[in-house]
Amino acid sequence: MKSLIKLLLIISAVFASTFIIIKLSGVLTLEQIEGWFIHAKNISPTHLGTIIAVILFADLFVAIPTLTVVILSGYFLGPVYGAIAALTGTMLAGISGYIISRYYRNGIISFLIKDEKKRNDAISAFDQSGFIMIILSRAVPILPEATACLAGMTNMNFWKFLLAWCISTIPYTLIATYAGSISTLNDPKPAILAAISISSVLWISWYLFHRLRNKTVGKTRL
Repeated sequence: MKSLIKLLLIISAVFASTFIIIKLSGVLTLEQIEGWFIHAKNISPTHLGTIIAVILFADLFVAIPTLTVVILSGYFLGPVYGAIAALTGTMLAGISGYIISRYYRNGIISFLIKDEKKRNDAISAFDQSGFIMIILSRAVPILPEATACLAGMTNMNFWKFLLAWCISTIPYTLIATYAGSISTLNDPKPAILAAISISSVLWISWYLFHRLRNKTVGKTRL
């Protein structure tokens, strides 16, 4: 498990570094994203939906505030079209991360973990816990993309990965876009409550999963 945690931290650090670089450079800010949304809305909902999908897909390469973008998608496009745009971007990001990492898995994982035994330990640990990790990954920014890449690197069955990614992404997106759609500038409470509720439920789920896993490991050792 230590090898898996090390691998996950390295991948997360790579994604986090892109966020820090973008933040310091001021190239891509939340205000700029919101400005694009407003401008695109005045042109065409299709253009706005495309921008949202592209931004969420780009989250695979450049860390962005996913939940905020998904909520804004619902605010500007409504619950149905907002969800379609957001799901298009998030699904493409996850699937692309899986495919790219699987294609280059031998080179990447060998570079990140030199010791063959530790590599095998990481693969084995993700094989046991990866499905749940993907489902609960939305609790922490960057973690969804990191687990998608891990799934590819460790050669997880694609349909198993896709099922976990859908369970993780679809309810998350539908709730966030609906909350955004019923929020206004004068009453942002639904969006705020949704963000807090989603994060709280996922964090509690992570805590329970961690406790259950520790108990299982403890019984196994006994």
